Amino acid sequence: MRLGVLDVGSNTVHLQIMDAHHGSAPLAYQSFKDEIKLAEFLTPDGAISDEGVAKLISTLTRLRNDASGITLDETLAFATSAIREAKNSESVIDQVASQTGLELQVLSGEDEAKFTFLAVRRWVGWSAGDVVMLDIGGGSLEIATGEQENPSLATSVMLGSGRLTRQFLSGDPYSEKSLGRLKEHISDTLDPVKKIIGDNSNRTAIGTSKTLRTLRRIQQNLVPEEGGSLSLDGLAIVVPKLQKMTVSQRAQLPGVSASRAGQIVAGAMVAQAAMKKFEIEKLTQCPWALREGIVLQRLDWLKS
Repeated sequence: MRLGVLDVGSNTVHLQIMDAHHGSAPLAYQSFKDEIKLAEFLTPDGAISDEGVAKLISTLTRLRNDASGITLDETLAFATSAIREAKNSESVIDQVASQTGLELQVLSGEDEAKFTFLAVRRWVGWSAGDVVMLDIGGGSLEIATGEQENPSLATSVMLGSGRLTRQFLSGDPYSEKSLGRLKEHISDTLDPVKKIIGDNSNRTAIGTSKTLRTLRRIQQNLVPEEGGSLSLDGLAIVVPKLQKMTVSQRAQLPGVSASRAGQIVAGAMVAQAAMKKFEIEKLTQCPWALREGIVLQRLDWLKS
């Protein structure tokens, strides 16, 4: 069957067309996306502004029109951190439904972690054993662990790279003071998770998301001897270098788009802090993440 998977995130609205059948890997057919940075339209009281809602609706309408020539069996539409945490989330969902016909499902942070973990488990297979997963998004960080397809721990904390950049970082390059405040905030936020996540020494550590893929590419360029996995030793070199660069300098790095050059420092600091806090030496990159997890869960449900 051919599915449309519509992901409304903090940074990007992404319509991924996938061919999916139970028992086989979901295959990407075509992709339509736009980076609207919805979280930047939050008002001081935590609501998505009228301008932001209008931008979202016009983007959704355009993406659907772009994909109108493709026959879909079903569209799975969901929203994550930016809409989940907005004070007017119900109003936003209602306006999207009335003006576009799309029924957005708002995922909880725990569900987001669970769906992503399912995709990771199917990708790495059972031989990977006990798995710990990190997924850094624009609004939140998802963490999950477990030996089965349903994680024994799935949680989400508000440590997304876009959110932290807006809240903490200033200057170009970022000031030492703002970097110090961010480092302390990340550590304080991760401390409660460390107490419940347990020992990761015998777990297979997996990373998903564009942020971690970008960091791996930067590490391969700056510290090639670290190999193909994102490592704590590599980040010890990469993070200080990124912190000292201007936005324009970071945008010249391999894999760093102009729009993400401002956020990659915060993302790198979250990755480094999480790996250090959870005693993870290396992260293996998984190309599957939330969208694939949504598809796999849907196929499982249809079979049952």
